[in-house]
Amino acid sequence: MTVDKNIIEGCIAGKRNAQHQLYNKYSPGMLGVCLRYCRTLEDAEDVLQDGFIKVFKSIKSYRGEGTLGSWIKRIMINTALSQIKKNINFTFEKAGLTEINEPEDKTEEEIEFHPVSPEVLIKFIQEMPAGYRTVLNLYVFEEYSHKDIAGLLNISENTSKTQLFKARKFLRNKLEPAGKKSLKPTL
Repeated sequence: MTVDKNIIEGCIAGKRNAQHQLYNKYSPGMLGVCLRYCRTLEDAEDVLQDGFIKVFKSIKSYRGEGTLGSWIKRIMINTALSQIKKNINFTFEKAGLTEINEPEDKTEEEIEFHPVSPEVLIKFIQEMPAGYRTVLNLYVFEEYSHKDIAGLLNISENTSKTQLFKARKFLRNKLEPAGKKSLKPTL
């Protein structure tokens, strides 16, 4: 933890070497986070860059509550969500965030899927409509509740649930044709 403390102090002082160390230490993992929210590597790299600019500008506000990595991850997620919302052509309807009263898939038979590499899973997630992808990330990876997602995205809880249902169905459809049947995904 003293290494992070030294890096933080250096970043607060505006030392480029400390900023470089922080970036090198956290950027690979944060790029993975950004890739889950963005459709392309280029978009993810833009979010990563914007996110680190925010990190460097606000590092003095880091209070040590939780890990530095968690604090940076939160900034990356918020930056990705801002980019999604800021997209000129983005509306929740165009992103697939429409409310349809489809039942939760609670009685689904057990389907077994072979393990899928993280790269393949990221590729499938990137292929999703933005609405599915955003809700899936917030619910599954960030462990937000549907109520929290609804508040964050200004949608109803039912819309959040529907988008998660559709995202799961999307992934199942991607996995099944690829002959990946064998362990039920934990989405």
